Amino acid sequence: MSTFIDIIEPRKVKDESGFVIVQDVILASVRAYKEMRHGTRIWANRAAFSKATVLFRFRKITNLEIKPDYVIVCDTGRYRILSIEDVKNRGMYMEALCDEDKISGAI
Repeated sequence: MSTFIDIIEPRKVKDESGFVIVQDVILASVRAYKEMRHGTRIWANRAAFSKATVLFRFRKITNLEIKPDYVIVCDTGRYRILSIEDVKNRGMYMEALCDEDKISGAI
């Protein structure tokens, strides 16, 4: 758990001119374990998520439901959550499979 991450919800809001813009709302800032995609047996079993390039594992945050349309931001970039699941259904840790968000992260 050595990587600091922000869990962000992109919300669409209207500005004062009436145009819709996407605004990032930080829901939580936590420490997480980060694992990049590599050629191990575990990643081979995740073949259903061929787009997933990174895995984040962090403690479950009480009263916060994390959805697949949220974004995780850390020191190496911005990642779209493809799937989120409770590790072993114990309610202690969450595991998010993510893909690099190249479109919204581009300047």
